[in-house]
Amino acid sequence: MKLAVDDCSAERLQTGLSVAAAAVAGGVETSLWLAGEASRLAVASHPIDAEVEQLLAPVLDGGRVTVCARCASRRGITADHLRSGAIIAGAAAFVAEVTQPDAQALVY
Repeated sequence: MKLAVDDCSAERLQTGLSVAAAAVAGGVETSLWLAGEASRLAVASHPIDAEVEQLLAPVLDGGRVTVCARCASRRGITADHLRSGAIIAGAAAFVAEVTQPDAQALVY
């Protein structure tokens, strides 16, 4: 399952993270893409509330978390800033993932 989160409004963010965490817990191969302001969630020094941390942690541990390369660049985020388990990649990598046979993509 491929999920993309590009909005940091609390409800949309928590819904996307809940789906990603549930997918990981259910043994589904999960890839979470963070874009826009949501890209800051992958920054180790960025404070996030406990509920968001509880949802993000299993995805970092058991899935893939990718920050949009352009979004990272606009915000001065580099690989050195990221939480363990997160990477930065561009649009070509996203397209490659979501066009794989049997891929399911959800956007929040």
